[in-house]
Amino acid sequence: MVHVLDACSSGHRRILIRTNDADVVVLAVPIAENLPADEIWISYGTGKHFRHLAAHGIARKIGQQKAKTLPLFHAITGCDTVSLFGGKGKKTAWDVWNVYPALTNILCRLMSMPEKVEDNCMAVIERFVVLLYDRTSAIVEVNQARKDLFSKKARSLGNIPPTRAALEQHTMRAVFQGAYIWGQVLLTQPVIPSPSAWGWEEDGTSWKPKWATLPQAKDSCYELIHCGCKKGCRGRCKCLKFNLDCTGLCNCGGNCN
Repeated sequence: MVHVLDACSSGHRRILIRTNDADVVVLAVPIAENLPADEIWISYGTGKHFRHLAAHGIARKIGQQKAKTLPLFHAITGCDTVSLFGGKGKKTAWDVWNVYPALTNILCRLMSMPEKVEDNCMAVIERFVVLLYDRTSAIVEVNQARKDLFSKKARSLGNIPPTRAALEQHTMRAVFQGAYIWGQVLLTQPVIPSPSAWGWEEDGTSWKPKWATLPQAKDSCYELIHCGCKKGCRGRCKCLKFNLDCTGLCNCGGNCN
């Protein structure tokens, strides 16, 4: 995008970008309305999937606000550095965005690179995620939606929303990528904060996602602990280790001594 800006500064008014990366398409849309260029085109794909995409046309069609926040929407619904919502693709997320316009204003606020994600922003994102998993739900909190979908609608654990604690970290990673990094693509020297404040933690010489601030269920929900003992529960039995009685979840069926 810095090269596109340089081309515009040199007087070019019709610019063509060649790429096979969807991220480049997403980044070209918001800058199309902010540069002194008449047209910004993208040659995208290969073989029978090759096409020319008009970034300026897409920006005008979806509107200024959506075009501006498209990188953050792309990040929050899953990209190379931010996890996606299990089983929920971009088309599903886009359809929910169209019926939940409140998300647009919040994405605009987050694109301004805030110092933190405020609770009122998280509340709107929570509601968006709930609708992503259940379009007919009136629930506004993801933790309540998890309980409802799991207990009342028999959804599997892989098909319910993340916890609020996990969603907070997910959102911070999305803001870091979508606002701080992609929001400064026209700058040769962007100012980017430490990832440690935005959902990442340092692991030696690399970084890894900070998935949640809550302990894992296996460390806090002892009722989920069960053993796989086949011949009597002793020695390496998990239940014995935690001084718990075996239950029906155990391989012994809770009938051991």
